[in-house]
Amino acid sequence: MAKVGLVMGSISDWPTMQLAAEQLTMLGIDYERHVISAHRMPTTLQTYGEQAAARGLQLIIAGAGGAAHLPGMLAANTLLPVIGVPIKTRALNGVDSLLSIVQMPAGVPVATMAIGEAGAKNAALMAAQILGLQDEKIQHVVLNFRQQQRQEAEQSEQQF
Repeated sequence: MAKVGLVMGSISDWPTMQLAAEQLTMLGIDYERHVISAHRMPTTLQTYGEQAAARGLQLIIAGAGGAAHLPGMLAANTLLPVIGVPIKTRALNGVDSLLSIVQMPAGVPVATMAIGEAGAKNAALMAAQILGLQDEKIQHVVLNFRQQQRQEAEQSEQQF
């Protein structure tokens, strides 16, 4: 059963959000993925947010570019934690997306990651850390991932 909802506002966001999907898979975390446009599918978005917890999801990672309303609108329609991933855009290189997500009004929080690829990967890692608070198996997977990163860094130092 999926623990994470991976949602993007457009299929054009998939190349970035695929990195979150790959990270979740690598960590052994089940997810579902959907394209739900905040502007073109508002009823679908509302229903998804309202029913997410009842379907077993524990958090949502939402990627959006441009106006980037998807993460905030999902957060407004669910009590689950929402992690926003600003997608890099052509017009303003994702700064517009970042500002749209990070400037949520008080009372509707969205955890906001970096723009683009790093943000997508970190969103999956943040999801794993949150899920690991209640799931010892996931916590160990995250710990092993961190240890592997440290070992790779130490090996690169030896090659220098």
